[in-house]
Amino acid sequence: MRKKIVAGNWKMHKNAAQTKELLNELLTQIPAETAAQVIVAPTFVNLASAVENLTHSNISVAAQNVHQAESGAFTGEISADMLKSVGVNTVILGHSERRAIFHETDALIASKVNTALKHDMTVIFCFGEELKDRQSGNHFNIVENQLKDGLFHIEAKDWEKIVLAYEPVWAIGTGETASPEQAQDMHEFIRETVRKAFGSDVAEDVSILYGGSVKPDNAKEIFSKPDVDGGLIGGAALNAKDFIAIVTSI
Repeated sequence: MRKKIVAGNWKMHKNAAQTKELLNELLTQIPAETAAQVIVAPTFVNLASAVENLTHSNISVAAQNVHQAESGAFTGEISADMLKSVGVNTVILGHSERRAIFHETDALIASKVNTALKHDMTVIFCFGEELKDRQSGNHFNIVENQLKDGLFHIEAKDWEKIVLAYEPVWAIGTGETASPEQAQDMHEFIRETVRKAFGSDVAEDVSILYGGSVKPDNAKEIFSKPDVDGGLIGGAALNAKDFIAIVTSI
């Protein structure tokens, strides 16, 4: 069954003390029952403490990345087994910053997906077009290719562990936001693309999040669209008041 999800990607923000402070604010202020599943993704060094602090809460923890190899001489990297060993069962893959800054390709991201699924992790799979793609009218092709190259090699049963996160790159950290209608058009296209490849059951069950500068003042309208199942939140996730307002807007 399709889930409503609000996930906060903290990126490279919050040290240990700041992480604990923000988590405590969320724990005390997020209602015990919410319509959306709530996920937070702190930095690697704060994952274990986040899992411990959020035990017995309705907030789960995700990692922001994982290496595709099981282990080895990969200085600075983290394996799926390491994440699982501290209680992290969800990972964000393919984020636009990983693609642009660290030059992660669709093929590399696909291999990371394989590793995460092998370890029974849920994957929040990110993809989306740049401004030049939208301006040229090529945005649907770009999104379709990223989706197919990164995910369409998996089996239908594996889609139970997949959450899609459409992030128009031109609307991340820029203050620009796709209109609710633009978001719905793309989410509808994404769901139909999945339907053609894997059938209606998979397409109707997969959650598709919107990840482009969601704020408290636009979340409700964006989330009201029929194919938008929540959001992958960046900057607003670093402020408890803003994040809670977004969570409760569903």
